[in-house]
Amino acid sequence: MVNSKNIIDASLKEARHWGNASYMEDGLVLTDRITDAPIPKDPTRLNFILMALCKKGRAQYSIDTRKQTVKPGDLLFVSERHIIDNYMATRDFECLCIMVSTDFYHDFVQNVKNVSSLLLFSMNNPVVSLTPMEIQTYSNYFQTIREKMANPQHHYRTDLVKALLLAMFYDMSNVIWRVEQTRATIQSRSDDIFSRFIRLLEANFRTERRVKWYAEELCITPKHLYEVVKQVSKRTPNEWIENYVILEIRVLLRNTTKSIKQICDELHFPNQSFLGKYFKEHIGVSPSEYRKG
Repeated sequence: MVNSKNIIDASLKEARHWGNASYMEDGLVLTDRITDAPIPKDPTRLNFILMALCKKGRAQYSIDTRKQTVKPGDLLFVSERHIIDNYMATRDFECLCIMVSTDFYHDFVQNVKNVSSLLLFSMNNPVVSLTPMEIQTYSNYFQTIREKMANPQHHYRTDLVKALLLAMFYDMSNVIWRVEQTRATIQSRSDDIFSRFIRLLEANFRTERRVKWYAEELCITPKHLYEVVKQVSKRTPNEWIENYVILEIRVLLRNTTKSIKQICDELHFPNQSFLGKYFKEHIGVSPSEYRKG
């Protein structure tokens, strides 16, 4: 077991100084020299999403105490809030590493299904071997995104980078589809409950936001659901429900012309004032301010 008192938090602000890093705002960092990062002696919780392609050498580490090994051609995923420990790498270890804050990620994904598919896949398959074509595809995206990030004079730089990240996500989602078609995943009881909770949430969050309802649908107690979801994902069921609702509001505000009244009705909020307060509590600005920004 990892002693929570010894866990340290790693942020993207720190990652901006890791080796040959390129960064944009506080939401995106790319580096091809992860070995230049300071190696923490204590277990480290990542407060961002990490995806990396191993090009040379080998590395091993634990995610939430589960041992992982990475070799050339492997793509690794680490979702936010998961704990990395026992990290070791060979001197020639090289990887193309993309780190994204959850806020930045939510700004370029287009629907909640995209979020849950990557989430569930990364938990069950934290390391995946890519085909030669998939390796080339990831490498091409990495280089192109880095080139676009390096041009602050480009008027649409942020939008362009987000569009490229979204395109890369869909190509990597094809990897998810390939692996799921060819490999049966053996899940623990806890993983199975969590997966079913996320899929149930994905289908019903617009109308159901009570943990008790989800527990009843899964034929377990709310307490058991809380314990399982917290243990597997490091978040509570309420946090997952709130994340899905807030993400959907953000997507509807940014990617549609629906009025706030229409969004309120679609997500079954009692009134616009309630939705406005709910959104501001989580994002820090009102829905109208977020749409303008």
